Amino acid sequence: MKLSTRLHRTLRIAGKMAWALLDRHHPVLVHLIPMRRCNLSCAYCNEYDAVSKPVPTDALLARIDKLADLGTAVMTFSGGEPMMHPDLDKLVARGRQRGLFVTLITNGYYLSRERIEQLNAAGLDHLQISVDNVEPDESSMKSLRLLEPKLKWLAEHADFTVAINSVVGSGVRNPEDALTVAKRARELGFMSSIGIIHDGHGQLKPLGEREMKVYETLRSYSRSGILRFNHFFQDNLAKGVSNEWSCRAGARYLYVDEGGIVSYCSQQRGKPGIPLADYGKADLRREYGTKKSCAAYCTVNCVQQTAILDNWRSPQKAIAMLPLRPRVPSTAPAAAEVPAPTPASDSVLAG
Repeated sequence: MKLSTRLHRTLRIAGKMAWALLDRHHPVLVHLIPMRRCNLSCAYCNEYDAVSKPVPTDALLARIDKLADLGTAVMTFSGGEPMMHPDLDKLVARGRQRGLFVTLITNGYYLSRERIEQLNAAGLDHLQISVDNVEPDESSMKSLRLLEPKLKWLAEHADFTVAINSVVGSGVRNPEDALTVAKRARELGFMSSIGIIHDGHGQLKPLGEREMKVYETLRSYSRSGILRFNHFFQDNLAKGVSNEWSCRAGARYLYVDEGGIVSYCSQQRGKPGIPLADYGKADLRREYGTKKSCAAYCTVNCVQQTAILDNWRSPQKAIAMLPLRPRVPSTAPAAAEVPAPTPASDSVLAG
C-alpha cells in the first residue's frame, strides 16, 4: 500500500512540475498559515506568537479553493504551529480534493500514532519536521531526544514522505548536533536538509567557524548522480557571495498569512500586501516580471527552489524596493537548506 501510494505521489508531483515549466503564470508553491500561535518559542524564530486564535475553518477552505483556482501546484501549511489548528485534517483533505500537492511543516510535538493515521486518511503528501539539537537548550526545544518516539512513529506509520530539517546558526550549544540529526534521518529512511539562519528580512546572517564546518561536512555528503539544482546557489551564499537570479515571489511563490494577505515571503510580509481573495492573473504576471531588491543575499530556500523553474527565461524589468538590514561582511555566512546525507532526494518544495 505504502509503495503504490508513494509511486502515485511521485507521478503527481512530476506532472505538476512539467506543467510549471510549460505555463509560467500560476503559483508553484504557496505557504498558507492556519495558525500563528505556536506551542514553542525558539529563540531564532520570528514567525509565531503566543496569543493568536486559529483562523476560521471556512475562511481557510475559501483560501484553499482560491489557490486551486489560481492553478497552485503545491500548498504547504506552516505557522506558527499548524497542528494546533483543530480542523487541520479537513484542510488537508480539501487541498487534496482540489488537486493540490499538500505538505505540512511542524515542530512535531503534536504527532502521535493516531494523528499520523489521521493525516494519512486526510491525504497528506509530505511532512517536514524540524530538529535543531540532540538535547534541548535555551535556543530550541526541538531536540532529537524529545522527538525520537515521534520520529519512530512516523517511520512506522506515515504513508506520506518525511523530511527532517535542522537550523545551523540558531544559537544551539552544539552546532555539530546537525550531523547527528542527519545521520538519524538517514537511519529512519527520511529525507534530510539543513537550514541556515537568516536575519528578520531573510538576508544572510554570518555563521561562526564551527557552524561553517558543519555546513561543509554536510555538503560533502552529497552523492554524485543525485540532481541537486541549487547547490551552486547555496555554495555562493555560504561563501558570502551574492547570487544573480530572478525571484518570482508574488507569482510562482506566495506567502498567505493568517489574515489572508499575500506577501512575497515570511520575511517580507506586507509586500505586495493584496488580499488573496482579490489576487488574480494580473497580479501573478506583474510580480513574475518584478525584480526584488532583496534577492541577491536571500536565504529563503523555498523561494529559491521555486525560481529554478524560470531562472533561464523572462528577465525582470520592474524593481520592488524592499527594506533590508545592513549585511555584516563575512567569508562564511549563510545558505538556506543544504543537503545532508539521505538515501533519496531532498524535500519537495516544502520550504
